Amino acid sequence: MDREALAQRYGMVKANIPEGVLLVAVSKTRTVEEVRALYDLGHRDFGENYPQELREKQAVLPADIRWHFIGHLQTNKVKYIAPFVHLIHSVDSTRLMDEVEKRAARNGHTIDVLLQVHIAREDTKHGFSWDELDALVAQWDRTRWPHVRVRGLMGMSSLIEDRSGIATEMEQLATRFHALQKAGPFCQEFDTLSMGMSGDADLAVNLGSNLVRIGTAIFGERVG
Repeated sequence: MDREALAQRYGMVKANIPEGVLLVAVSKTRTVEEVRALYDLGHRDFGENYPQELREKQAVLPADIRWHFIGHLQTNKVKYIAPFVHLIHSVDSTRLMDEVEKRAARNGHTIDVLLQVHIAREDTKHGFSWDELDALVAQWDRTRWPHVRVRGLMGMSSLIEDRSGIATEMEQLATRFHALQKAGPFCQEFDTLSMGMSGDADLAVNLGSNLVRIGTAIFGERVG
């Protein structure tokens, strides 16, 4: 691993992230050594896609790392990350929220989550539909999920070259986020809009994202 190259890439990414926007370094499939090198540069927020990999890294890396779970989360895997996860970006069903509630209660703390909304054109991506999100908001019952704190929305845009199409998807999510901030059931805790990755983070930030998830631009292309 080239630590100097990592530092240069990280510096360039940081220079393009405005103040007030949280940078989550996507460290899925990256080695413990790579994560530690970025940690040594002062970074603390890391995003992982796989519960088992996240649990293994958390066990051997510094305790002050804030671990974000950003991948699709199966209900039977929540138990692996519930004791320590900082933020789950990918809650995409009430069934999953029920499991997060159960595991949070068992661990005696509250887990922060984002509601993932399906904004992309690909069916392979997960998330609440707009109608499902509206139904959840309308029927929100804090007593059902007292140990789950909804902090905002997350969306993954389509993997397309058309930036205007990506912008349209992001604008829809940003519009709904701001509407829920003003008139939703989540009160002042609803403060996070997570959208934007290595290829479209600039667009996301311009459209109101205050959390971006960047991996390749920091760590470089994966080898093998």
